[in-house]
Amino acid sequence: MMKPNLLYIFTDQQRLDTLACYGNDRIESPALDALADESFVFQHPYVSQPVCSPSRATMLCGLYPHTAKVPACNVPLPGHVQTIAEMVSGDYQSAYIGKWHLGDEIFPQHGFTEWIATEDAYRQFFSSPEKHQHRSDYHHFLIGQGVRPDSMSLGQPIFSRYLQASQPEVLTKASYQGDRATRFIRQSGEQPFLLVVSYLEPHPPHTGPLNSYYDPWNLPTGPNFRLKPPANASLLNRVLSAYYMESQEEGYDLRTEEGWRRVRGRYWGNVTLMDRSVAQILQALEESGKADETIVVFTSDHGEMLGDHGILGKTVLYEESVKVPLLIRVPWLGRHQRPIEGNLSQVDLVPTLLDLMGQAIPDHLQGQSRLEVMNGQATLSNNDVFIQWNGSDGHPRPGEGGVNPAMSTPWRSIVSADRWKLNLSAHDQCELYDLNADPYEIQNLFDSLEQRNRVRNLTSRIRAWQIETGDTTTLPEIG
Repeated sequence: MMKPNLLYIFTDQQRLDTLACYGNDRIESPALDALADESFVFQHPYVSQPVCSPSRATMLCGLYPHTAKVPACNVPLPGHVQTIAEMVSGDYQSAYIGKWHLGDEIFPQHGFTEWIATEDAYRQFFSSPEKHQHRSDYHHFLIGQGVRPDSMSLGQPIFSRYLQASQPEVLTKASYQGDRATRFIRQSGEQPFLLVVSYLEPHPPHTGPLNSYYDPWNLPTGPNFRLKPPANASLLNRVLSAYYMESQEEGYDLRTEEGWRRVRGRYWGNVTLMDRSVAQILQALEESGKADETIVVFTSDHGEMLGDHGILGKTVLYEESVKVPLLIRVPWLGRHQRPIEGNLSQVDLVPTLLDLMGQAIPDHLQGQSRLEVMNGQATLSNNDVFIQWNGSDGHPRPGEGGVNPAMSTPWRSIVSADRWKLNLSAHDQCELYDLNADPYEIQNLFDSLEQRNRVRNLTSRIRAWQIETGDTTTLPEIG
């Protein structure tokens, strides 16, 4: 077989339970359902940090955010930090379509020679003033369709995200990206390709052409839906819950169950919108005759709380925020669904994909290839994963006084192989959850005397990981 292609698809802010293979039998996502039927389906995939830029650095570079020097959103990926496109051999055609969020948003970089940009929301973070004259490919597409900008940025008219999301389906970002990815695949020729398609959906704004597709009152919810964190939860989580449960976000009254359900229904609609775009791409791949020599990956950069624990968005360490779908189809390893038990961190994605592609794995990567797991020669049964939060980036900042320190403190978290989660902060109430007996993280056991040895043990594992990865974040002293 010639060198395999890689089709790497990821969404923005898509939580784990939005696909049938993870138990959701009501959402309509036939393209991803079909992909899952032919893929390795990882049961407990975790992001490195539950916010966009740091997570994307991990997904593309195989490094933790603190090592990639992208600890927060809108921090550019340094020029010396390689993406997977810079790690593969020079005969690969490497293309990037969609949201980047790692600096100089709309300009080709980091090994991707073909670049189709969709975001104008990050123009203030361009590296030089002369770049502000340029706008994204999607901007020019909408202009060509007769749509007129409704906002201004640095002296240039742009489209607000709300106006973009409010277009008819054929003019949405999702449809545009599906069309452009389809063109790339059909025109790719004989060279192997590495194609990244990065969707904004189902990230806010929570609106789109499928707003009414789902009945808000017919959507499943868990026992933590609109359930405020207990008094012994972290101050951060309690403040965020109190803020959102009394807010009117994007026109929704989140003081009511109806408001939360309407947001959830629109979110599901945007998952279905994205799935229709993925269907275009996968169909083009089949019609090109290249499907049998193409690895297909589907995942997301972080999750979304959607009212669980009374919180909207990401930026917290609850499961809904840090767990995402992960499907990997490798045709020569078989086209049937294989669930993979155990924890997996997205830091392992780049080395695993390089291994599958027959490419050398650089020594500096902090993840490891999981090809042996996919081959059935190993398991993830002993795998701990580590998650970080590096301050206030992405949080709303309600209140003053004692609130703001809680919003800005860093956290380090471990999800152990036996499914216990410890969240540590030097300036807030720490948390311990038994994900086996309490998967909705309702009971914080950190202060339980019965769990002191477990807390000490998990803390020691986090400290060992810090030493190994060069993380200097201060952790609390555990007695």
